[in-house]
Amino acid sequence: MIIDKSPLIKGALGRWCRMAGRAACRPALIMWYVMQSPDTPRRDKTAIFASLAYLVFPVDILDARRLPFLGWLDEVVALSVLVNRMSKYVTPEIEAKADARLDSWFPKPADTVPVAELEKVD
Repeated sequence: MIIDKSPLIKGALGRWCRMAGRAACRPALIMWYVMQSPDTPRRDKTAIFASLAYLVFPVDILDARRLPFLGWLDEVVALSVLVNRMSKYVTPEIEAKADARLDSWFPKPADTVPVAELEKVD
């Protein structure tokens, strides 16, 4: 399916993720991989494609430059509704794939100590 491999969305999603940060990017990236899954019905793939396109392209209902806080609100709501509706297709493999991509985009600094390790300190 052409939607699954859209380089235009893929490139724009990567740029958006690097700008938005790891936490904001994770749900969008998971939806990208759900869209590519052969187990996701075509109708839901189309909904994911439309939502991701709205998220990453510079057409906004609420302009972020004129309304800084409210400008991101429409994207947050669209992504939240999308993740809620499509969560039934999210598998551990999809989450692992998204996390691996995020690790390559947002490497952890070498001097970062995991919280679990901090709790072990006497």
